[in-house]
Amino acid sequence: MAIWNLGSINADFVYAVSHIPAPGETLSSTSRKVFLGGKGANMSVAAARAAAHVNHIGGVGSDGEWAVQRLLEYGVDTRNIAVLATETAQAIIMVDPAGENAIVLHPGANVQIPQSILQNAMAEAQTGDWLVIQNETNLQRTAASLGKRMGLHVAYAAAPFDADRVMAVLPHLDFLILNAVEADQLQQATGQSPADLPVRDVIVTLGADGADWYGPDGKQHFDAIKVDPVDTTGAGDTFTGYVLAGLDRGMPMAQAIVQAMRASALMVMRHGTADVIPDLSEVQAFKP
Repeated sequence: MAIWNLGSINADFVYAVSHIPAPGETLSSTSRKVFLGGKGANMSVAAARAAAHVNHIGGVGSDGEWAVQRLLEYGVDTRNIAVLATETAQAIIMVDPAGENAIVLHPGANVQIPQSILQNAMAEAQTGDWLVIQNETNLQRTAASLGKRMGLHVAYAAAPFDADRVMAVLPHLDFLILNAVEADQLQQATGQSPADLPVRDVIVTLGADGADWYGPDGKQHFDAIKVDPVDTTGAGDTFTGYVLAGLDRGMPMAQAIVQAMRASALMVMRHGTADVIPDLSEVQAFKP
C-alpha cells in the first residue's frame, strides 16, 4: 500500500535562545541552523523512514528545490511537488535550553498548491491507501472528500488548529490526531469529546504524559518514554508519521502507537526537524 501526504514543506530557521522572548523583548541567539521542515515534510520523512511508501503532494518556490531533493534523498516520492512562482514557506523557530519552542510561520507556497497537482496524484492512488492532510496547506476539504470517495483511509493532523477546518473534514475522516489543547478547543467548538467524535480512531497526544487512543473498543492510554529532551520540534509529526506507516504496513493501532512513541522519544533528544528524524533501525534498536 502507500501513503499520500498533502503536506507543507518549509525551510526551518532554528535559533537557540536562553529563553523564549516576552512581547517587546529583543534577544540574541546563541546559534542558528537551517533544516528541512514543515509538518507535512516531517510526516513524510518519518513515514518513509518507518518503511512506508510515501508520496508527497505539495509546493515550493524556486528557492526550495533543495527541499524537494532532500525529501527524495530520504526516500519520499516527490513527483507531485509543484515548483510555483512564489517563495517556499519559512518557519522561524526559537528553542530554549529545556527544549521548548516558539514558532512563526510564513506559509508561502504551502497555501498555493494547484488543485491539478492533487488530482494528478490521486489518479495514481489505490483503494486502501492512506491519505493524510493537515492545516498548513490549502485543498484540505477537497482532498478529504476525494480520498473518501476513492476508498482511501483519510487521516487528519489537526494542527495548526482551526476549528472550522477540522469540522469541515470530520465527515470524511477515518483517523484524527490532535494534542490535548486542540482536543479541548475542538470540544468547545463541537460539544463533543474525543470519544464522541464521528471518527473511527482518534489519538490525543499528551506530550510527556503519552497519548490516549479512542478506538472501537474505547479509550486506551499509552505512557511516554522518559528521556531528557533537548528540542521538541517535530516530535508530534514524527509520532504521526510512524503511526501511519505502521498502520499502512498492517500493524494493529496499539502496536503502531508503541513504535511511534519510541520514535518520538528519540526525536526529542535531537536538535532539528525532518533531517534528524530517526529511521526504523534506530527505533527498533533504541533501549530507553
